[in-house]
Amino acid sequence: MDMTTLDSSFWITAGVILALLVCSGFFSGSETALTAASRGKLRSMADRDKISGAKKALDLKEDNERLIGGILLGNNLANILATSLATALFTRAFGESGVALATLVMTAMVLVFAEVLPKTYAINDPEKTASRAASTISIVITLLSPVVAAVRLIVRGVLRPFGVRIEAGANMLSVREEIVGALSIGHSEGVVEKEDRDRLLGALDLGDRTVEEIMLHRSKIEMIDADDPPEKILSQCLESAHTRLPIFREDRENIIGIIHAKNLLRAMDKLMRGPDASEAALSVFKVTDVAMTPYFVPETTTLDDQMRQFLKRHTHFALVIDEYGALQGLITLEDILEEIVGEITDEFDPSADYPVRSMDDGSYLIDGAMTIRDLNRATDWSLPDEEANTVAGLVIHEAQTIPTQGQVFSFHGFRFEVVSRKDNRLVRLKVRELS
Repeated sequence: MDMTTLDSSFWITAGVILALLVCSGFFSGSETALTAASRGKLRSMADRDKISGAKKALDLKEDNERLIGGILLGNNLANILATSLATALFTRAFGESGVALATLVMTAMVLVFAEVLPKTYAINDPEKTASRAASTISIVITLLSPVVAAVRLIVRGVLRPFGVRIEAGANMLSVREEIVGALSIGHSEGVVEKEDRDRLLGALDLGDRTVEEIMLHRSKIEMIDADDPPEKILSQCLESAHTRLPIFREDRENIIGIIHAKNLLRAMDKLMRGPDASEAALSVFKVTDVAMTPYFVPETTTLDDQMRQFLKRHTHFALVIDEYGALQGLITLEDILEEIVGEITDEFDPSADYPVRSMDDGSYLIDGAMTIRDLNRATDWSLPDEEANTVAGLVIHEAQTIPTQGQVFSFHGFRFEVVSRKDNRLVRLKVRELS
């Protein structure tokens, strides 16, 4: 190297190259921070901590295409200009060999100081880094907006023949998918407990699931015959584990009211101990006089909407009908809450075997009427529930027939054995994962 080349212009050029590398590192770190930063955390920082940078970062993330385009443009300008100046500088100092030397030196400098180092720093706390860099990045994007707009037009024009449509502000993942993904990762890493994950996912799924999926089927509904004697109706209500019971007349499809045990007991007490108490009054008592008007809902109603209706109407009980008006089942507010918090039992619930029982051979003995969703939650499996709601329904759907006792099927990575069948209903199934 000729020492005469180390004049003031040499050091000025070297200083400019270092400054450009700093700019490149700033753009690289800002890109990582702004793309990795959580909208939820930024919103919390903006609302709770009153950080203005967090609000600007949120505004920048509203249009990711414009954000990334501006940052990449600035980053590439800095890198290319720094490399060009370094090539000229090394050529002046070392002759023709300076080109190769400049390439090696700038590659190492850009990789370490303009890419890896700032990105590593930014990813450790992306929200804080994004809030600090947002103001400067906003100014850069504003200054480069004409060029960015032209680049966006070129990119969209090139992608259009391939069927790719890009909308400003469109997110690659919805908020719901981000939450679900975060919960799944947290559970796999041991940060989020299974029960907490199931509760949160259950709450998120209310808008996607219908009452048909969790309703009590009409074959299991306990009802009161309106024409039964008052003594029999009273005994049935007292022996029942349920507070509310539907009332039918002549046909179980003909629901004419809903009786609440408390209303019935009050009416009976008045007839037996009130001022007008008499045996004659009790004999002519009609349960329909104290019955409530039945509340019917379509089977396609989402659980989220149904819960809002329950809260709005101040009722916890609804009868589910299909598109033809035929009774399909019933649903209560408790059924919906169980989709979030799990099974709710009290001292009046009938004693029954747990619908999932672990066997010594690693398989599970399952009630055929158990929903696939409940089975997945209990065992952490992922059986599909698009074609059927219950485990028995899934087996029938896949077998394309009603299996007989003892038949065995394998699908979706599981082995299903029909343990018992009653009429056309699969009562018990033994399920084992094939691995």
